Amino acid sequence: MSLIRLNDVTVKYESTQILREAFFRLETGDRVGVIGRNGSGKTTLLKLVLEQVAPETGTVTVESGLRIGYFSQFSELDGTATIAEVLDSLFVEVHAVEDELAAIDAAIAADSSASAELDRLIDRQSELFGEMDRLGGWDYHRLIDQALTTLGFADEHRTIPIDDLSGGWRNRAALAKILLEAPDVLLLDEPTNYLDVAGVEWLENWFRDFRGAAIIVSHDRKFLDAVVTRIVEVENFHLHEYAGNFDEYVIQKQFRLKTLEAQFVHESELLAFEAEGIADRREAAKNAGKGLGKQLAGIKKSRAPRPVDEIITEIYGGLHVKDVLCRVFGLAKSYGERTLFSGLDLEINRGDRIAVIGSNGSGKSTLLTVLTGEQQPDSGRVAWAAGAKVVSYNQILDGLDLDDTVSHSVNAMPDSLALTATRKSVGRFLAMFQFSEADLKKRIRDLSGGQKARVAMAQCLISGASVLLLDEPTNHLDLPSAQVMERALVHFPGAVVVVSHDRFFTDKIATRRLVFGATGATQGEIQVSAA
Repeated sequence: MSLIRLNDVTVKYESTQILREAFFRLETGDRVGVIGRNGSGKTTLLKLVLEQVAPETGTVTVESGLRIGYFSQFSELDGTATIAEVLDSLFVEVHAVEDELAAIDAAIAADSSASAELDRLIDRQSELFGEMDRLGGWDYHRLIDQALTTLGFADEHRTIPIDDLSGGWRNRAALAKILLEAPDVLLLDEPTNYLDVAGVEWLENWFRDFRGAAIIVSHDRKFLDAVVTRIVEVENFHLHEYAGNFDEYVIQKQFRLKTLEAQFVHESELLAFEAEGIADRREAAKNAGKGLGKQLAGIKKSRAPRPVDEIITEIYGGLHVKDVLCRVFGLAKSYGERTLFSGLDLEINRGDRIAVIGSNGSGKSTLLTVLTGEQQPDSGRVAWAAGAKVVSYNQILDGLDLDDTVSHSVNAMPDSLALTATRKSVGRFLAMFQFSEADLKKRIRDLSGGQKARVAMAQCLISGASVLLLDEPTNHLDLPSAQVMERALVHFPGAVVVVSHDRFFTDKIATRRLVFGATGATQGEIQVSAA
């Protein structure tokens, strides 16, 4: 179990957003450096762990019994005791052992006879020596002196009440106290702010022997380089994780920004496609009598390709598809007394984008299962062209191997276009689907439902199939992923049969429609009858 876990945490201060959908785990031995702009929420992350701030939504879980030490540049020690006395008081168990050893020494000195009591005292003394070894009690004076000396405490600072120290010296005293307590988890907020070079180097060396976990908010890049095992950047209300120290973060962040820049370009183009889709409908609606589907098809053909289209067409350059892919003759299917469809004749050709539309329960999804052979028709037949490969998006989604990685699952399908396209083309295609290099290494089981849907869709689109069967493909995809899918379907050289309730989506891709339960068919539509 994780020592500390944040799950889908959102934090607001009044009307100001601080964190949104934040996920974080701290495991044993983790040293996490937290970076970000001022006011981005770094200290808030620590306060969530300390229960000083409550999340608006989501949960913060801290392992029961966990000893947490917290240092803040604003959390000064106070009191009339000296810092030497405060640090000495941390070794209560050691003092108890010392006191008992002193008493045994006195008792042994007073009784020189070879009595049974003397044997007991010697045995107990041996046990206490082992306890001192376990507690590290033999040199705790040296540890205190080393900490105070390295943190800059001269004799005069060690012997005056803490209340008489300046704020900076009290902060140093608080840091020394927390480090010598050696808790299970350290939460440090700008621990190097009041330290000189020697003090920072001592702190770095101290971490080499520390066996607990730590979350460290710091702007000291060299310190982060020496201490942390991963970086968490608080940016745009979210937590972005990077494996390794600060140097590795810089390299990974550069790559991430390049990826985001590419995605931004793609998203800009995809937003342009959205605008075009709206304009297409308006233009086609002016001449509605000529048939909306025919009008839309004509407008689409006249549009010049964009860079995002070129990425997609590079992938499909090696896919060769027959002109006639499937013929359906007199197809009929019923459930009990209810007839879903009957007498359906259909030809699926190269370049077809057939949208299957109608009310729930009318038989749309059943038609797809009959086409794939999952169900047999009551009458009629489905004749696929020799060599025509058919894939079902929903079958791929249901059959994802949870132990596989994203990269392998997308690239290793039999007949995958990833085997014939260039690595650069496949990489650009997957980047359009918002898969970063880090995402590609993830296991399927660690993905969200929407991420799994993107994996399945990517597999489907570069599977090398001649025909794609899609049942409500936009249900689990975010908008950018749905837009990439739309562009891929528009350029797919084979045929697509898609069941969808998303009218904007079907308007953008469909060249023909199968309308279940319609009273009549308009141009470009095929009415599917239940009788």
